Amino acid sequence: MTTGTLITVAPTGAESAKAEVPALPVTLDELLLTAKECEALGAAVIHVHIRDDEAKPSLDQGRLRETVAALRESTDLIVQLSSGGAVTDPEADRLAVLDAGPDMASCTMGTLNFGDDVFLNRWEFIVDLHTRMQERGIVPEYEIFDLGHLTALQRLLGKYGLPAGGHVHVDFVMGVPGGMPGTTTALVAAHQALRDLPEGTTFSATGVGRSTIPVMLASLSAGGHLRVGMEDTVTYAKGRPVESNMQLVARAVGFAQLAQRPPLSTAEARGLLGVPVATR
Repeated sequence: MTTGTLITVAPTGAESAKAEVPALPVTLDELLLTAKECEALGAAVIHVHIRDDEAKPSLDQGRLRETVAALRESTDLIVQLSSGGAVTDPEADRLAVLDAGPDMASCTMGTLNFGDDVFLNRWEFIVDLHTRMQERGIVPEYEIFDLGHLTALQRLLGKYGLPAGGHVHVDFVMGVPGGMPGTTTALVAAHQALRDLPEGTTFSATGVGRSTIPVMLASLSAGGHLRVGMEDTVTYAKGRPVESNMQLVARAVGFAQLAQRPPLSTAEARGLLGVPVATR
């Protein structure tokens, strides 16, 4: 069992509207403030979606580059860009996310129903994303929304080799309508399926909405890590909106400390994930 806990904050996402969730960080200044607050509490990775001037999801190259540079200048966090974007984003724009030069990027391992939409991830697109990250030294976090995605990852690694950095790290995204449920039973099944992946593979878990707390507790008990943030939940408790991402990170840190697995520093996280120190 891992002695420390990798805590990732996913502060914004592409689903919630600023008008409905006023605390959502959508400007660069808001994102930087959130990043600094969450790093001070114990987050080591920031999973980034960006918004445009109207607070709508965006994959604008200029904004992505500016965001990566600003986060590196202001924090020591590992900067992980989402290659998922919004479900309507074209593949070319999602691949171009890598041009912004992040430390890490997400790589979703299959297509799934995403609420009323379809999150399309064709096999050829997954291969292209994986191999481009290999070539550029960008470390992937493989997003797993269902158990079949782990089988796809096994196939990917078998045919195209280990990722940049040599370490395999996955994130179980649980509780999305259309994906695996955010339950202990589902997490145990996903954890058992990791046996078919390279030795030393690590995992984080994300509980969407009301599954946040059950998934956090189950992940910690299984030796896993945590991803929290307003991308995944905007309700702290029943009838109580989230006030800030800092609030969610503080709760995750508290649970990790109770489990006697305190948060990993950014340096320790880089060592675990195989992410080199970024040049500023």
